[in-house]
Amino acid sequence: MLQRDYTTSQLDVLEAEAIHIMREVAAEFERPCLLFSGGKDSIVMLRIAEKAFWPAPIPFPLMHVDTGHNFAEVIEFRDRRAQELGARLVVASVQDSIDAGRVAEETGRRASRNRLQTTTLLDAIEDNEYDAVFGGARRDEEKARAKERVFSFRDDFGQWDPKNQRPELWNLYNARIRKGEHIRVFPLSNWTELDIWDYIRREGIEIPSIYYAHTRKVFERDGMLLADSEFITRDEDEPLVEMTVRYRTVGDVTCTGAVQSVAATVEEIIEEIAATRLTERGATRADDRASEASMEDRKREGYF
Repeated sequence: MLQRDYTTSQLDVLEAEAIHIMREVAAEFERPCLLFSGGKDSIVMLRIAEKAFWPAPIPFPLMHVDTGHNFAEVIEFRDRRAQELGARLVVASVQDSIDAGRVAEETGRRASRNRLQTTTLLDAIEDNEYDAVFGGARRDEEKARAKERVFSFRDDFGQWDPKNQRPELWNLYNARIRKGEHIRVFPLSNWTELDIWDYIRREGIEIPSIYYAHTRKVFERDGMLLADSEFITRDEDEPLVEMTVRYRTVGDVTCTGAVQSVAATVEEIIEEIAATRLTERGATRADDRASEASMEDRKREGYF
């Protein structure tokens, strides 16, 4: 007698849930878009979008909020991947926001454009009249993200109120909004960093080279390894050293730290992550080394 195995893996369940969410958004909203930075989470979201609508093209544009202080390898990957898929890429520029007087450039040793992205993002959503915005946030990143729903309602100022969120009953989502309001949608809410890498391995997904171990000039600041860059001002007590490092996440070069690593393959990265007790953002994001309350304040303002 022929025996069949009908078991469903954890990745299959997560993928099916994310596909359902994307199709729900495409069906219920008029002008959705997908935030695509070239980072691993948005790369996985992009693969989910491919599967959700194949063989048709992805029915919404990709958008990147570009600080202008990014890793060159990631920007090259972003542009190439969008071109390969024939997807429309909208680049919202923080530099344009600075030039227009919408935000003020930070100065000093710890100057960063990361916080300035909020204004640029909200302006781009309003200008393009997007009513749903896919983000790659996962609930294992930090406590403030864990308070959000899959459909995260934002008012007409782009603000998030954790005490006024809509209930989500099983996989039933409330997509009703008024003009000017929008929904941030998080298809990867139930994924972990390890799930992301397991999925990248299973699907054979290409990722930017900086996720793998490589030699780079870095310096230590506040217990983190920051890359040598024209956008960062180093002090005399911050000498450059050449180390073998990789990045667990990508973002603005001024606040994204590297970790010492010799993991040069996806399999080695998975082994490394499975063994570590240090969270992704705690290890690599200087701007996220803040209190839970501080992160909530940033999200209330319209932060990612």
